[in-house]
Amino acid sequence: MAITGLFFLLWDVLFTMQNVWSFNPNYITGVSILGLPIEEVLFFLTVPFACIFIYACLNYYIKWQMSAGLSGAISVLMVLSGILGLVFYYDKVYTAITAGLLLLLMLAIHFIFKVRWLNRFYVAYVVALIPFYIVNGILTSIPIVSYNNAQNMGIRLGAIPLEDHFYLMALLLMNIGFFEYFKARNKANG
Repeated sequence: MAITGLFFLLWDVLFTMQNVWSFNPNYITGVSILGLPIEEVLFFLTVPFACIFIYACLNYYIKWQMSAGLSGAISVLMVLSGILGLVFYYDKVYTAITAGLLLLLMLAIHFIFKVRWLNRFYVAYVVALIPFYIVNGILTSIPIVSYNNAQNMGIRLGAIPLEDHFYLMALLLMNIGFFEYFKARNKANG
């Protein structure tokens, strides 16, 4: 989580500085780290931990797995979405960076490393969307977090920018990727 958290924290600092998004001072404590509200910094500890927990629990308690064919189709769809996001929204910072990162992650994880856990990841991602819609829906509708529509597609599900879905997928994909890597490494060493 520290590796991914640091990456996304730096991304968050840059996006806040570039006015891609902002935080409503009426709803935050006023304590900041690197120009980010402490609440936003804590997001990168709590959300990835909760999502890894969802992933681990689903893997332990539910033995059903998505077929490799369906998982592959979703991966191809994510690659195509990343390409389309880059081609059609190259001038929108949030869309282009998020699409590009997800594209790179999908190419690496599915097509280069050919991991066997993506079918379980996609199920965990769908389950993680439930708390995502509740919490992010509240954060964006009040708004505690405001998005600059000049930097995104301007397409929203409720109050949530469409890009947030891909941002969440990239965040979780990196965290689960490192989780699976270190788990396999510990198993090999232990």
